[in-house]
Amino acid sequence: MASKQLPAVLLAACAVLLALASDPDMLQDLCVADYKSLDGPLRLNGYPCKRPESTTANDFFSDVLSVPGNTGGNPSGSVVTAATVDKVPGLNTMGVSMSRIDYAPWGANPPHTHPGASELLLVLEGSLDVGFITTTGKFVGRTVCKGEMFVFPRGLVHFQRNNNGSPAAAISAFNSQLPGTQKWAEALYTALPPVPADVLARALDVNDCMVEPCVI
Repeated sequence: MASKQLPAVLLAACAVLLALASDPDMLQDLCVADYKSLDGPLRLNGYPCKRPESTTANDFFSDVLSVPGNTGGNPSGSVVTAATVDKVPGLNTMGVSMSRIDYAPWGANPPHTHPGASELLLVLEGSLDVGFITTTGKFVGRTVCKGEMFVFPRGLVHFQRNNNGSPAAAISAFNSQLPGTQKWAEALYTALPPVPADVLARALDVNDCMVEPCVI
């Protein structure tokens, strides 16, 4: 009897894992984020809803992606402008968001991950060299030109680089209201408290003094 029940248990477990793999489904027509709730002690995975009668059309509107980002002064040569639930309250529980990326000539959006979402990138202007790295260490990349798109699987390290001397721009769509972004270099080198130098040295296969200046 127990052996017959095992497949059903495994199917149920798989169903639960699939359900947890993306933002939860909506339980009502809309759930506009109530930012005022952050002033209180309660914290949720997401935002509580405004009362429906308090919602307006502006809760679902944003022009934040219409303005090019200023890439000047950015060492990497790119600026990401996000339109997530943190800026557009109507996205709460919708499971979608977008970002605009502007690139200076030869600029790059350095290696990073989105723990909460896959990414669909559409090039608006210029051309980009893009790629991601699988968990087996395989590099998947190519050049993507204006009007073309490329998909970055959820959670994998990826990047984009403007491959010419003119500015470029792209729009990214995500299957999460808040995909999250973790830049690889910043995560390792700007964490507080800092990651131990010997750990970084072992991970990068370099001498400790290349990670943190040694006292001679």
